[in-house]
Amino acid sequence: MITKRIIPCLDVRDGRVVKGVNFKGLKDVSSPVKLAEFYSDCGADELVFYDITASSDGREIFTDILIETAKKVFIPLTVGGGINTVADFDRVLKCGADKVSVNSGAVKNPAIISEAAKLYGNQCVVLSVDVKRVDGVFRVFAKGGRENTGLEAVSWIKYCVENGAGEVVVNSMDTDGVKGGFDLELLNAVCDAVSVPVIASGGAGKIEDFITLFKKIPKVDAGLAASIFHFGEVKISELKEQMFKANIPVRR
Repeated sequence: MITKRIIPCLDVRDGRVVKGVNFKGLKDVSSPVKLAEFYSDCGADELVFYDITASSDGREIFTDILIETAKKVFIPLTVGGGINTVADFDRVLKCGADKVSVNSGAVKNPAIISEAAKLYGNQCVVLSVDVKRVDGVFRVFAKGGRENTGLEAVSWIKYCVENGAGEVVVNSMDTDGVKGGFDLELLNAVCDAVSVPVIASGGAGKIEDFITLFKKIPKVDAGLAASIFHFGEVKISELKEQMFKANIPVRR
């Protein structure tokens, strides 16, 4: 049986890890280099590095801090932020990323998904989607959650997977940073629509939230979180121990 993955997320702005609530009120946390080394050593299965203002600023990822971060990581590293062309994929992979996450860039140019998949393989292309309910409909937001694209989220995700995305990170803006649990309704809809790995993001506040996620939606492949790991509210080793006791397959 495939083990469920636990993935800390580094939201990076101006070379520092930050965290907010519902994508707002960002506060400084730590150095991405130090945090990456910590997570690589303490049992995380993978690590995600998002340059969260690259798209809204209209610039490329800061490669110097990414290179330094990648040097400290001995687990799979997914990198996103400002990925708009296949050349961006190439640059980020050369900096040490194992997978590349595309969000706003795919909204602007959906062909980037198939182009990158042909060059680097589907497993390298991660679709990240920021989703928020608007009048009861799951809508895709771009540019760090600042812009409503008008796209319906589940159909957009299905389209991108059919065109080469090998993994999907579902970021619920409604539950982000609130620590009230993952957005099970949204995740269930996505898992029913696609057959590639789905990573749940947004809403984790305690160990039980992960247990509930994996028990209620067995198709979800991984749980991603930020602040609860950054501030020591949940230790990855303790989380995995509780998952094991709950009969959830996990790498310990």
